[in-house]
Amino acid sequence: MVEVAMLSLLILVLTLSIGVPLPFCFGAALMVMSVIGGVTMKGTMLWGLGQLANPILLAIPLFILAGTLMSVSGLAASLLRLVNIFIGHVRGGLGVVATFSCALIGAISGSGLTGVAAIGPLLIPEMVRQGYPRGYASALVSCSSVLGLLIPPSVTMIVYGWVTDTSILAAFLATLGPGLLITLNLAVVNLVLARRFDLKLDAKPDFTTLVVETRKRTVHALPALLMPFIILGGIYGGILTPTEAAAVAVIYAIPVGFWIYKGLTWQTLLESGKESATAVGAIMLMILFSLILSQMFVLESIPQKLVKVIFDFTQNELLILLLVNVLLFVVGMIVNDVTAIILIAPLLLPLMKAIGVDPVHFAAIIGVNTALGGITPPYASILYMGARVGGAKVVEVIRPAMTFLIFAFLPTVLVTTFWPELSLFFPRLFGY
Repeated sequence: MVEVAMLSLLILVLTLSIGVPLPFCFGAALMVMSVIGGVTMKGTMLWGLGQLANPILLAIPLFILAGTLMSVSGLAASLLRLVNIFIGHVRGGLGVVATFSCALIGAISGSGLTGVAAIGPLLIPEMVRQGYPRGYASALVSCSSVLGLLIPPSVTMIVYGWVTDTSILAAFLATLGPGLLITLNLAVVNLVLARRFDLKLDAKPDFTTLVVETRKRTVHALPALLMPFIILGGIYGGILTPTEAAAVAVIYAIPVGFWIYKGLTWQTLLESGKESATAVGAIMLMILFSLILSQMFVLESIPQKLVKVIFDFTQNELLILLLVNVLLFVVGMIVNDVTAIILIAPLLLPLMKAIGVDPVHFAAIIGVNTALGGITPPYASILYMGARVGGAKVVEVIRPAMTFLIFAFLPTVLVTTFWPELSLFFPRLFGY
């Protein structure tokens, strides 16, 4: 039966790779399990539809809507202007601004695409004006936007906590350490690479100008700065659930966007709702089909059989962890992060537990690996969007993106995998 499950996953991956519409991809995989594997679909379909009524999933559309509102309302622009006053005159400083701005956006939206949508139109043209190659600027913003999947709150960690019955707060905090490390790595790699470019830097402000501008821009950015404090403080302080925090984010973003930053109008509000609804519909459809397929695997005891197959091959924990990382990386290259987590997490969690890996530690491992899929072809949805927003050709973006992946992301994957304290420090700090 393990062979049938692997065949169904292979069919799913191949059909997704060649651009077959999503329902048909999952339909083909389900047919393999049903016809060849003899698994009944009726009960699993009803079960999957029932799972979609879980209140936890309500946080996903709300965070997506909050991120969309933030990108059009002016909140992101005010944060960008505040950060730029400190390092806009430093060689490579504008790239560092991009990285930290996307990390901050991630702490509000929980989505990887929001950073590209909010920061890209503002920062990529400015980076090009300063002398950065367009492809490099687009790649840096795209890679930095991946931090939205790691800096909490994260939509993918909501899904992970739900499908594995792990504390969502602990899963949020598990990716915080790796997310901060990637932020630092991206900033350092950018500062090194920026030495090759002939940049036109801002004039270094004198102390008086710095104080005056900092005060002015801080006052202007204060409503935007309050948003992550409200969301994260509410969740980590135990005042709000992730779903309630997402609702508060939407409620907060609307009046701030309308009356303070005035980037939000009734037309852009309606367009944001439509855009969010489209994204949510696609995500929920993926979740439903992924749930049905993963439940079929569970009913046939595929996770337990997979553990046995791997243990028959090797019982070396280091080798198993390396194989798991390779598998997660390959799957992330082909399917989106939500689909990958729903399909792979229930399959691999019993194996991780068998070799002593904490479910919260595994949340960080799977979170970092699947996040890379957003910038790694052929899937690379965040990278393609970054190229489109930045007006660059995909081939111009891929090379610098792979440089960031090799020197900023892959070291973090290894550290996250083999040094559990990086992902467990913050959960333990909050009592996990």
